[in-house]
Amino acid sequence: SIIRRQRQELKLLIAELKDRDKELNDMVEVHERHIQAWEDDRQKILTLAERCSLLTSELNERNAVIKSLTKKLKLLESQHNDSKITLESTQQKFKELTQKVTDSSVHCQALEEKNQSLHCSVLELSAKTGQLQAREQELLSMLQMKDKALIETTDQISEVTSKFKTLENALRTAKLDEFTRNREHQDLKVTLNDVMSQVNKMKDILSEKMKESSKNQEEISHLKQENGCLRSELILAVEEAQRKDQLFQFAKSKQVRIERELSSLRQVCVKQQRDLHFLHVNFDSSQESRQ
Repeated sequence: SIIRRQRQELKLLIAELKDRDKELNDMVEVHERHIQAWEDDRQKILTLAERCSLLTSELNERNAVIKSLTKKLKLLESQHNDSKITLESTQQKFKELTQKVTDSSVHCQALEEKNQSLHCSVLELSAKTGQLQAREQELLSMLQMKDKALIETTDQISEVTSKFKTLENALRTAKLDEFTRNREHQDLKVTLNDVMSQVNKMKDILSEKMKESSKNQEEISHLKQENGCLRSELILAVEEAQRKDQLFQFAKSKQVRIERELSSLRQVCVKQQRDLHFLHVNFDSSQESRQ
């Protein structure tokens, strides 16, 4: 009975040992699975750490790029302000040049009108000079005719004195006619001298008018040249303003493009920060589970 009881106890102990062995095997399998999971988690953590370092370096590069872009943005803003100030000064200069061009064109128009009036007065003076010259020719022809008549009269008087000495009354009348004719001759000479002085005066006035007209022509040509220079300066100022406006548009489009890139980089940084935070949380949870 003792042996049977001991055998029974041995059987129970063997069964219990088998159960313990089975439990130990199960625990060993669970432990191996845990070790394998821990190894997988370790590999994942290593890959995540590498990825985190890569993301950190990329984040640093992106931060450097963002800093450089912010510097460029500040520089572009300063350039934009400078170009705006330059554009305003150019517009003011453009207004001044247009005002100057209008004033010079008004002055040129006034000088052209004055030149036209002087030209008309010169034509009138030349016509009057022609009339005076024609009158001078008429007076000279009349004087020549009077001289011829006087010569003929003296010849007739000499003939009458030689042939008709008795005709003293006729001689006296002839002398009176000769005296009157001499007086007329002197009067005609005086009128001729007056006409010549008037003609000389008219010639002097005409020369002065011609000098004034030439001066006005020179001033008009100078003003035309100045007007052309001002117009060329105005065209250059307009082209410079257009170029500055184009540069301003380019800078504005570049600024918009940089702002878009900055917004996209900010979104990427936010996403990376979220992923990094998620990785930190996963890393902490994996550490806690490993512990």
